[in-house]
Amino acid sequence: MNALQAYQQVNTQTSITDADPHKLVQLLLDGALERINMAKGKIEAKDYAAKGNLINKSMEIVAVLRGSLNFEEGGDLAGELERLYDYMERALLEASMRNDVEKLDEVAGLLRTVKEGWQGIREEALDFLRQRDAG
Repeated sequence: MNALQAYQQVNTQTSITDADPHKLVQLLLDGALERINMAKGKIEAKDYAAKGNLINKSMEIVAVLRGSLNFEEGGDLAGELERLYDYMERALLEASMRNDVEKLDEVAGLLRTVKEGWQGIREEALDFLRQRDAG
């Protein structure tokens, strides 16, 4: 088990080191989704301490996503995402307090929608970053 965890940690660190800003957001979204799914399993197993830790990690990731929004360049979309991330944080807290798998599923669905949209704009985002860095 320790070897597997070490491999996963090195793999994650390598992914982060090699990632462009767009990919970092994708990694954060993936991390939140993974932890939410794991938390659901912990609720079913009645391992509430582990569930709480996993949901807290998910909330931290959503907070990082929220904190990384650029309101100057993102305009109305950044404002909408901020409200959505705020809702997700509150919903995760509620899910944790009530051991509510359905609420976790709702947040996971919202995160998947954001992730799909984010994946769809990859080339546009990279072009924007290149232009910004060149100018």
